[in-house]
Amino acid sequence: MSDVVIYHNPACGTSRDTLALLRAKGVEPTVVEYLKAGWTKAQLEDLLARMDASAHDILRVRGANADALGLSDPAASDAALIAAMILEPALVNRPIVVTPKGAALCRPAELVLGLI
Repeated sequence: MSDVVIYHNPACGTSRDTLALLRAKGVEPTVVEYLKAGWTKAQLEDLLARMDASAHDILRVRGANADALGLSDPAASDAALIAAMILEPALVNRPIVVTPKGAALCRPAELVLGLI
C-alpha cells in the first residue's frame, strides 16, 4: 500500500491533473474515489487536522448545493459542514492529497509537488 493517498474525483480535471503529476514523479498513490466511498466524521476530522484547516476551507461551493443548504454562510459550524459532507460527499472540494509530509487540497494541481 502506498504512503500517498489521493481523494480523487475522476470527472474533475484538477483531480486528474494532480494524479498525473504524482505518477509523473514516480509516485503511485492509493486512489480513493470519495464520491463512491463516502466520508466518515473521523476521516474528515483527521484530514482537517492534518491540513490545519476548517471544514469551510474544503467546502465545494461551485457545482454543489452548498449555498442552497446554507453551508457557505461563514456562521455555519464545522460540525454542520462535516455532517453535510458525510451525507453528500460532493460537498468536499478535490483533490485532497495526503503524504508523509502533510495533507492539502491541491487546487491548483501543482500544490501536490510540495507534498512529495
